[in-house]
Amino acid sequence: MTEETPGFDEKPDVPSGATPDDAEPQAASPSSSGEGAAPAGDASAQIAGLTAQLDQVRKALEERTADLQRLQAEFQNYRRRVERDRIAVKEIAVANLLTELMPTLDDIGRAREHGELVGGFKSVAESLETAAAKMGLQQFGKEGEPFDPTIHEALMHSYAPDVTETTCVAILQPGYRIGERTIRPARVAVAEPQPGAAQTGKAESSDAAESADDDKESGGPDEG
Repeated sequence: MTEETPGFDEKPDVPSGATPDDAEPQAASPSSSGEGAAPAGDASAQIAGLTAQLDQVRKALEERTADLQRLQAEFQNYRRRVERDRIAVKEIAVANLLTELMPTLDDIGRAREHGELVGGFKSVAESLETAAAKMGLQQFGKEGEPFDPTIHEALMHSYAPDVTETTCVAILQPGYRIGERTIRPARVAVAEPQPGAAQTGKAESSDAAESADDDKESGGPDEG
């Protein structure tokens, strides 16, 4: 004899006029309406969150871009400074080398003036002068040019009747420059106009002018 477990054969209550299959959709309808309204709120929250994240990323990108631009500007300034220092060091090194060679160049110049620059010595001397010129060394100082205290050094002084201003009458030692930079001024002998020569010249000019005026007033010289 078997015992029946109570409750297993009982069926749910079904309203009159309805079938058992109609009961299930009615029971599920409230939950389904609630699930349909939830996704709209979740999407708005997600959009707001993504917008905030996008703003943060954009702000971080702007900061990183500004940092990169600042570093690039600093690097450009550093590179220009290094290049400027490199050129300055090179110019100083070349100037120091050429300064040491100037006494030798002076000896070569004196030997040329005395006709002693001959043979193999002449070839070596010309090669040395050519190399110095390629490195930018320029010689200056000529007789007859006006005296300029910025590039000339007067070692001798005299007066001369045939000059109208202080003039270099002899080059005792040539000057040297590299570009616009003077390494050594030209050492020269200068001559100035004789004291009173200017007044004498003015007096002679005045006498000549007065004589011309007298000729005009008298109608010119007598005809023979």
